[in-house]
Amino acid sequence: MMKISIVIPARYASSRLPGKPLSLIAGRSMLQRVYDIAKEATESITAKSTNVKIEILIATEDKRIIEHAESIGAVAILTSDKCKTGTDRTLEAVLQLNETPDFVINLQGDAPLTPADFIADVLKTFIKDPSLQVVTPVTQLSWSEVDLLKEHKKQTPFSGTTVALGKNNNALWFSKNIIPAIRKEDDLRRTERLSPIYRHIGIYGYALSALKKFTELPPSHYEELEGLEQLRFLENGYNIKAVVVDYKGRPAMSGVDSPEDIIRAEALLNNMEEVA
Repeated sequence: MMKISIVIPARYASSRLPGKPLSLIAGRSMLQRVYDIAKEATESITAKSTNVKIEILIATEDKRIIEHAESIGAVAILTSDKCKTGTDRTLEAVLQLNETPDFVINLQGDAPLTPADFIADVLKTFIKDPSLQVVTPVTQLSWSEVDLLKEHKKQTPFSGTTVALGKNNNALWFSKNIIPAIRKEDDLRRTERLSPIYRHIGIYGYALSALKKFTELPPSHYEELEGLEQLRFLENGYNIKAVVVDYKGRPAMSGVDSPEDIIRAEALLNNMEEVA
């Protein structure tokens, strides 16, 4: 039996939005929305496979989130308030389990619009090849999406991460710059519907051994320059498998970090309901 844990790090002490996981978005807490997404992804996998056991955990440093998690039927684990990152909190949570998992997904607790099929695609990729070390989703951008990303970066240069892919969709590099640079971009725009640029989506799946090793390694040179944790893996010789996913017209929103983001998320949800 393959054991998988989906861990949702949910930190109460957010400087920009205190109590962020408990913030209401269109009548439901952000945490409940993310938890429901994880449940949907889990059900889509377990309905087709009997040799996989998937559990969903909420990892937090605050008892108020523990109480809320239990009120929505979730399993919650209290972790240290000294965890530097969600990755550290994820590992601390799974190490408290009686049975440690083979594979761990770190699902950001502030991403309530994450499509459940993105998580399911990461799960299916690992189930198909348990030798993988790290799995993460990426999406290929249209030219209009590239133009929008360029505009965003004029105001917030470190918003949005792009990735260059190699053979078998192994990640070659991640950057806050738009990569690759395209010498003959005008020619490509005339002949190709999609650009050769892939945007990274911040969901990570780890083999437990890789997750443990990550937290033992010191921050790497380019990781600190770019502010991207995943570069620690690449700089230490680990492979990261990219899974190409498609939003299929659904709204893309990386995370909710402010009251303004809540308003934006509610507007996107309303638009989705109107289209449906």
